[in-house]
This record gives sequence, C-alpha cells and structure tokens, in this order.
Amino acid sequence: MKLTIIERIQLQGLLPNEGDIITLRIVNDLKKALSFSEEEIKSGEIMSDPETNQVRWNPEKDTNKNVKLGDAALGLIADALKKLDKEKKLTAAHIPLWDKFVA
Repeated sequence: MKLTIIERIQLQGLLPNEGDIITLRIVNDLKKALSFSEEEIKSGEIMSDPETNQVRWNPEKDTNKNVKLGDAALGLIADALKKLDKEKKLTAAHIPLWDKFVA
C-alpha cells in the first residue's frame, strides 16, 4: 500500500503499545516497515523540531512509499481507527487513513 510521510507518522502513533506477544511482534514489524531510511530522511528533508517535538519535512519532496501490510497488520490499524471513532477522538487528519483502512 502506498503511504505518504504523514500517513506513516500517524500510523506509528496509532499502533498499540501493549498486547499479547503476537500483537507485539506484528506491531514491531509494522513499525520497521513504516520507519524512514537514511536516504528517505535526506531526500525528503525530514527532521525533528526540538522546540515543538514535531516532525517536519519538505512537502514538495513527499514521496509515497509502498509498504507491504499483511492481514493482521491491516486489522490492527483498522481496529485502532475504529477505537478512536468509538471514543470520538478521530480528527480531520485521520480521514485519509480511515478511507484507506476502514471505508
């Protein structure tokens, strides 16, 4: 699945920090797949702003990365988004993820 920089960052924040061993292994693999290589950091001008603790990048150099996601990973992502929806904690920034993983 093709994902933008912001989608990859948002997905990393959605993943559960706790669960059974199988869930934790899936999350670990998913975080590796969503992470940024040194080349991507350089080419996308990705940097962390220490004052705001936010990640910034050059939107003109935002490229999609094809991330391989298995059924279990897709289920974890959909469940996390549905949980936010149920708790009424979704934001407008989540809409593209919702459309890709739930709708």
